[in-house]
Amino acid sequence: MSRDVPFRHRLALVASVALSVTLTACGASSATNPAPKVRPHGEVVVLYAGSLVDVMENSIGPAFHAATGYSMQGIAAGSTALAQQIKGRLRQGDVFISASPNVNALLEGTANGEWVSWYASFAQAPLVIGYNPKSSFANALRTRPWYSVMEEKGFRLGRTDPKLDPKGALTVSAVEAAQTFYHQPGLAQRVLGSAENPAQVFPEQDLVGRLQAGQLDAGFFYSNEAVQANIPTIALPAGLHSAAGFTVTVLRGAPHAAAADAFVRFLLGSKGLSLLRADGLKIVPFQVSGTTIAVPKDLRGTMGR
Repeated sequence: MSRDVPFRHRLALVASVALSVTLTACGASSATNPAPKVRPHGEVVVLYAGSLVDVMENSIGPAFHAATGYSMQGIAAGSTALAQQIKGRLRQGDVFISASPNVNALLEGTANGEWVSWYASFAQAPLVIGYNPKSSFANALRTRPWYSVMEEKGFRLGRTDPKLDPKGALTVSAVEAAQTFYHQPGLAQRVLGSAENPAQVFPEQDLVGRLQAGQLDAGFFYSNEAVQANIPTIALPAGLHSAAGFTVTVLRGAPHAAAADAFVRFLLGSKGLSLLRADGLKIVPFQVSGTTIAVPKDLRGTMGR
């Protein structure tokens, strides 16, 4: 009887060894090359000042998604209007960005729902007069005092509602201060009419578009809006200097808390700040106001806390 292993047995042995080698290799590969980490997904709802529409929708939002996997759903309006909607539970969001630190007070404390317990200041933009270069008043605005041109018949001025938007309130204050600065009693009434003159007051997010469409000769804007839209401007003198002060916070009970924290980290990180600068905002040292201990732990390092 032959002592050679039958062919069929030898074939089975080879197959068994091959399978063993394959499984060993796969095990080694899994150990040295673990499965890639799954990127976060979902969205964060950001309620923000309408003067930031361009940078938020065209720069920050897409870059945030590319960097983190989260998507930004942005809702733009006057800061005061947004605060009123949050307080009245007409609008729910994760992150609130205001154009004035004072607006946060509308959401602080038990009486206001405690929606905001802390906020961080991060950028500024001065108030300027932007004008349509194709307006029949454009040359006059370039060569004469702005307030005298605005008094002329047919001049179409645009601004925002002082009750709904900090920029609207700054506009009224600047023109009222101009009465003394330029020795022009009654100037505010002649230029603005009533504080909420319906012929001049428009939603913040619509003002740039109206000027570009030729529906307005000039308007009051923040400098970053003018930079973004390539609108020529007239700077206000130092004595009338007013500026937006942008702040950010995570709202109480944010439905998407992890995404909210990730958004604030991105906004105040190197990439976010570079995008803000490119759109004409002046970055300022971060200053946290309110109950600083309430700042989420994973954001304290970002703010130097």
